Amino acid sequence: MLHLLYILAFTVLAFLAVRNLIRSLISVGMESQRSQTPYSYRASSQVVPHPELLDETGHVVSEPLLVMRSFSVQEARHQLDHLYESSPNSSEEAHDEAQ
Repeated sequence: MLHLLYILAFTVLAFLAVRNLIRSLISVGMESQRSQTPYSYRASSQVVPHPELLDETGHVVSEPLLVMRSFSVQEARHQLDHLYESSPNSSEEAHDEAQ
């Protein structure tokens, strides 16, 4: 009898959790459909862009701010090895390991 009570309680909790999940998804979907301009706020009916999107003269930047290229793991290891070998402490550590 106690097992049936546990199963019933967890079933009710599961339905409540799924219902809350669906309500949250619907509310997030409705908020995303609102017409909002990203990276800006409205001040006296004019759109003011975020300061990071402006150049030195105050004009909006129209070029991409970050360009990333992908590279292989071997290339990353090669670059890290190069940085390690060019550091000022690398020659001292090699000398300490030899002794």
